[in-house]
Amino acid sequence: MRRPLGLASLAVGLLAGVAGTIAGTTDALANWPPIGGYPAATVVGRTLLVVAVAGLVYGSYLLAVRVLTRAANKRRAHNVRNLLRLAFGVVGTVATLAVATENWLGLLFSLGVIGFAITFALQQPLLSLIAWVYIAVKQPFGVGDRVKIDDAKGDVIGVDFLVTTLWEINGELVTTNQPSGRVVTVPNSVVLSSNVVNFGGGGSPYVWNEVSVQVAYETDLPFARSVMVEEATDLIGRDMAEGIAAYREALAETPVELEVHDGPTVNVRQEESWVELRVRYLTHPRRGQRVKNRLYERILERFNDNPDRVAFPVSRSR
Repeated sequence: MRRPLGLASLAVGLLAGVAGTIAGTTDALANWPPIGGYPAATVVGRTLLVVAVAGLVYGSYLLAVRVLTRAANKRRAHNVRNLLRLAFGVVGTVATLAVATENWLGLLFSLGVIGFAITFALQQPLLSLIAWVYIAVKQPFGVGDRVKIDDAKGDVIGVDFLVTTLWEINGELVTTNQPSGRVVTVPNSVVLSSNVVNFGGGGSPYVWNEVSVQVAYETDLPFARSVMVEEATDLIGRDMAEGIAAYREALAETPVELEVHDGPTVNVRQEESWVELRVRYLTHPRRGQRVKNRLYERILERFNDNPDRVAFPVSRSR
């Protein structure tokens, strides 16, 4: 759709440019009455030239978007479209004003004065625009990432010139990292002054999760730990193997040296009235709660099948 519309816009722009040039430089409209106190040739010619600029800029924008985003993923395509919108928007605005006024030097001087005044009057939007450039260049997050920006947490569905739009998770309506259905708009300027957490960023889309189970001190800990590892491996072993490979590849690009296990592991934490066992595994952040629910059910079922080896705390405070 972009290619036919782009070509049609270019054709309209070229025809309008030719017609505007003829109207403004010949006597074709000499017999027309003045329009708004100005010669008809001047008004019609400049109007057609403005239409020509609009058609040429818009058509070029559509064709550039089609060419540059043809083989790009969603994140790169979104960034490219934003950059092209900004570039062609600036070019189109300057060209339109220049054609309408036919005074380039005066226009540039006026834009300088206006820009100086706008800098003081619109500091926050300008700061958000600068933050958008930072996001586009440094890419702390992109479309599709799950992030936490200041107090907002969600999946990024759009990064525009002034705001970042999130599909909210958690929030006031739900918990356990589930979508609430609400859309949160965050000014880009917040990125420059607040912590930004990217769940699955840094080159790997996977994060570490834990499922904890409290057992009594009488529990056969080696057995309980082996059950938790077995169930985690059986449930997510194949996916975790792929995640480990991506995680190690991402770590190799940094100076950080960490020990990365090939499969799930269990850590033990001592409490006053029980022992807490935490099975640690790698998963995609969007599947985190689903995996956690299923894994907890499987572990609890295995523990209940072996009451002689696994005991739970007597207190029901858990």
